[in-house]
Amino acid sequence: MNQFDEYQSQAKRTLNSEIADQYIYANLGMGLAGEAGEVCDYLKKVVFHGHKLDPQKIAEELGDVLWYLANLADQVGISLGEIAEQNIAKLRKRYPDGFSEERSQQRPEYTTEIKA
Repeated sequence: MNQFDEYQSQAKRTLNSEIADQYIYANLGMGLAGEAGEVCDYLKKVVFHGHKLDPQKIAEELGDVLWYLANLADQVGISLGEIAEQNIAKLRKRYPDGFSEERSQQRPEYTTEIKA
């Protein structure tokens, strides 16, 4: 078991088990979006309002994002370890030599071919 999966197991302990099955996905999805929004709002204050970046504040907000992500993944039967492995495989395929603007711009989903 990797650290992601251990975290996921521990995070599950604090999930409200009284939420009806049909609502759990909405609860977790909305919570994930809300917490991601809090990260964005904090960064907006740093970039546009002159606040000093506080790494601990970012860590706290990202921890909330991670909690919702871990529990949503668990509800659909996917481990965080699997998600991480799949994401790294996708990124290695997309950027085999590391990120480059050229490879990013040439991704098939971003290029369109006009047919006559």
